Amino acid sequence: MAIQLTVNGKKHEVDEDPETPLLWILRDTLGLTGTKYGCGIAACGACTVHINGVAERSCSIPLEFAENSDILTIEGLSDDRSHPVQQAWIEQDVPQCGYCQSGMIMTVVSLLKEIPSPSDQDINDYVSNICRCGTYTRIRKAIKRAVELSK
Repeated sequence: MAIQLTVNGKKHEVDEDPETPLLWILRDTLGLTGTKYGCGIAACGACTVHINGVAERSCSIPLEFAENSDILTIEGLSDDRSHPVQQAWIEQDVPQCGYCQSGMIMTVVSLLKEIPSPSDQDINDYVSNICRCGTYTRIRKAIKRAVELSK
């Protein structure tokens, strides 16, 4: 039975095993490879997307639980990298290897939606994504810059 999804504003009908992780549907079925596989156990955050406006780790969400959901991936955040978080990431030269960055950006977008001017403690509490390269100082600077760009 086909499952209905809306991804980045486009409706899709997906005829895959309902227990398949959403991550693999996004990457392999829909070709949206910006969302990355990191750990497969929802620990690292590389696979973070928004489901109905909430940051979720797509490696742990079965397709059936995403049915009729509105899903936003890094590809849908903006067509031209004009989103304030993307702009801040570019200005602060955040990525080193870049692998975790799409999930990190999607998490930060969600943070700023909930807490428009987060404190350092808010950032520590909310952003639990793992950056293997350790660019956390640049990430924090970029979050603060994104706040400025959003005003």
